[in-house]
Parts: sequence; C-alpha cells; structure tokens
Amino acid sequence: MEPVTRRYPIGIQTFSELRTKNYLYIDKTEYVYRMTHSDAKYMFLSRPRRFGKSLLASTLYSYFEGRKDLFKGLAIERLETDWTAYPVLHFDMSTAKHADKETLILELERKLSEYEKTYGRGESDVLPNQRLQGLIQRAHEQTGRQVVVLIDEYDAPLLDVMHEEQNLPPLRNIMRNFYSPLKACDPYLRFVFLTGITKFSQLSIFSELNNIKNISMDESYAAICGITEEEMLEQMSPDIDAMAEKLKLSREEAIDKLKENYDGYHFTLPSPDIYNPFSLLNAFSDGKIQSYWFGSGTPTYLIEMLRKFGMSPSKLGGEVKANALDFDRPTERLTSIIPLLYQSGYFTIKHGIPRLGLYTLGIPNHEVRIGLMRSLVPYYLTPETYLTSSAIFDITEALYNNDMDAALRHLQQFLSTVPYCDNTDYEGHYQQILYIIFSLLGDYTDVEVRTPRGRVDLVMRTPYTLYIIELKLDKDADTALQQIDLKNYPERFARCGLPVVKVGINFDREKHTIGEWKIG
Repeated sequence: MEPVTRRYPIGIQTFSELRTKNYLYIDKTEYVYRMTHSDAKYMFLSRPRRFGKSLLASTLYSYFEGRKDLFKGLAIERLETDWTAYPVLHFDMSTAKHADKETLILELERKLSEYEKTYGRGESDVLPNQRLQGLIQRAHEQTGRQVVVLIDEYDAPLLDVMHEEQNLPPLRNIMRNFYSPLKACDPYLRFVFLTGITKFSQLSIFSELNNIKNISMDESYAAICGITEEEMLEQMSPDIDAMAEKLKLSREEAIDKLKENYDGYHFTLPSPDIYNPFSLLNAFSDGKIQSYWFGSGTPTYLIEMLRKFGMSPSKLGGEVKANALDFDRPTERLTSIIPLLYQSGYFTIKHGIPRLGLYTLGIPNHEVRIGLMRSLVPYYLTPETYLTSSAIFDITEALYNNDMDAALRHLQQFLSTVPYCDNTDYEGHYQQILYIIFSLLGDYTDVEVRTPRGRVDLVMRTPYTLYIIELKLDKDADTALQQIDLKNYPERFARCGLPVVKVGINFDREKHTIGEWKIG
C-alpha cells in the first residue's frame, strides 16, 4: 500500500492556513452557509474544548472577508452567489485565561488597539466597552457595510474562577461591560457569533442582549463541530487503511478501535455519531491509539467542582437521567455538576426522548473514561501517579492471565504503600478505590449494580470472566462471599456468555488495605 501523505492540522485553527497549505479539512462550509443565511443575526455555540470551535470562527472570518478563493471545491462554493466583503472584528478570548481583573482589562485593550490601527479611536472612547462601540460605528461608516463580530471562547476568562465566589463576579462584570455595546450597535451589525464551553446566563453576561440564538442543541447543527462517522469513512478512508496496516489490524478492527476510543458524542437527538476531532487527527497522524484529548490537560475547575459536589467515581462512571433544562443551563450558579460535565464534554447524550426533554447522559468513550479516572487518582489514591501506573500494569497482566488471586495480591501490596488519608474508614471509600483501579484497567466496570434481589458492590468483566465482587470492612471474606450466595446475584448475569466468578474481599481498617479475599 502506498503511504498516506497527509498534512494533518494538529493545533492549527486558522482556516486560511489550512486551505493555502493543503492541510486535511473536513468540509463544514454547508453549516457556514446555513448560519449566515438564517433569520438569526446573533448566534451562540457551546462545544467542548478542542472540538473545532475556533476553526469554525476562523472559517466565518474568511467567508465574511469575501475570500472566495479559499472555498474552492467546498460545499459553500455551489451555494453562495454573493461574496460580499464585510468589516470583521474577531476576538479570541482564549488569550485571557488565568487573568486577574487588571490583566483582563489590559488584554481587552490590546485586542481593541489592533483594530483601532485600521479604524481609529474616538477621543471620548476610554473604557473597553466605549472603544468597542466606537470601533463598530467607525468600521460601518468607513466601509459603508454592516460589521461582523466574532467572539471565540467568550467564557475563557471565567472558567478557572467559576467555583470561586469572590473572584468570579469582578471578571464577569468586566466581560459583561465589554459585550454590552452589541445591543446598542444592532443597526450597524451584519452578524454576531460567539463560541464557548459553558453557558452563562443571558442576564449575567450579555445584559439586555436577549435575542441570541443558542444553536448548541439545534438538530440542524448537530455535526457542525467534530467529525461524523460518515465523514471519517468517506473523507479519511486512506487514513483508516494506513492505521490498520501499521497496527496489524483489519480495517474493521481499526474502525472499532477508533470508535471505542474517540466516538460517542451527541449534542442533541437525533444526531449522527460524532468523533472527537482533536483525538482522531492525532491518532491518524501518529498511527497510534492513545489518550490525546485528556493528555492536552484536565481543567483545574473540573476537579474542583467534582470535589465540591461530591461526585463519586462510580457515579461519574455511570449514567444520569436528566431533563434538558437541567444540563443545558447556566453554569455559574450550579446546584449540580451535571451541566458542567455535559458542556465540557465529559458527559454526552447517550439516548433520550427529545419531545419530552428527557435524556440519559454518560461518558462518551474509552478515552474520556480512562482520563477522568486518572485525574481522580491523586485525590483517592496517591499523588505519585507512577506508583499507580506500575500497580495497574501488574494487575492488568494478572487478569489477562486469568489470575484474579495474583491481581488481588498486587492490589493489596499497592494499597499498603498508599499514604493513609483522613475520612476513609468506611466501606464506600474502598469501593470507590476499586472502581477507579478497575476502570483504569480498561475493562468494563460497574459499581452497585441493581439485581432483582439487591445490589452488587462491584462487577468487572475481563475478556475471559465476569467477576461479581462484594466488599466488607473489618469483617471477613467468607461473609462477603456468602452475601453473594444469599442474594443469588449471578442470576442477572447468566446470559453474558462468560463464566461468572464470585469474589469476597475484606478490607482491614487498621492496615488500610485488603485483609483477605476468597474466590468462589
């Protein structure tokens, strides 16, 4: 097979660069046409980080500049007949992350100064909002055309302080004041588009601007960001073949691996299956299945909020039923972490009944599941993550040799080396530890599975065996094993096609590790 000579746009978010330097581009220009020819003048799109929001904003920038040459051969070329050039103000707020009040104001002023070199600055324009309003008016007057405003990652300055009651309000007020001219400038505006991860309330950020159309859950824009399975199979077919050859897999096996790790996103229903574009492009570029999206950084605010709301690992790994109003809601006054998990991309829509607004949410794929559990290791086990990695390797090797006894010996040895933490002397804490560890093995793990006669503490499926595990604290392994027998748990799992093995584990409170176990 001839090698695939592709230029993958890893980290490149500028549409003109993709097109002029012949990078791979998954054509989303039909959506650009749909957006710019709709009834809505103001639009907002929420998608997780690294999902292509910035590239979409850049594509709109080139479109409104009238750069017809960049769109040759794309869907919009056959749709658009009028390539009018408009003055465009494009503000990328990602440069204002981790900023305090003074730094944020300076950053806004710097962005405004760049456009004031072209359109000038009014003598009475002092504050950032005054300068923005003046810019829009002068751009309109000087060009004779309405102005386009693109604000990418509008919420970036606020994300890291979302959980801080003291620091959030001052920064939020600065951003609210900056955006406030958009209402007064309506006659001068052709189109306004904002992207972000979270959804702040209309009142808190956009003041009186109450006519923003949120297209985040609009079915007609379901695949505006990300790569659909159809797009992957049609436009990236040679990439799949090259990866299959490199990994010594069949084409179908390679697709299954990609799907398991990077697919599973749905931002509305009905929706096609959507792959994480950052992970998929990196996987094809490297010819490997690895953790790319999580490897690019776990936001601090997520871990802080998980702790604040007491979201246990097993709840995080399960599924949650929610009304659309519960998860697609403003995030600055959270009563639950579900909206943040959904809007940040750690949860996605699994299934639901859209006409009733009822949905089931959960982790989209293997990459996110493993990444989330790894991010919890320092809080539940040890900050020395290499110790966990070493233990996981030993436990995985034992289980793939179908030796649960050896796996539990490795686990006992590992837990005995983990520093003791306060408030861990309860059965549920050890249950969560096992959930994290077994999840990191990459096998199916569930906690407190309901059966017709009760609950199972933990269920784990390896390629060879389905284990039903019962945990006790300061009792004995026999008691744990008998509880499985008494409740007749295996009934529920008889059809899984694997041998069912019962495991009773007793944790020793004094030693803070497994005391004994029995496999029956």
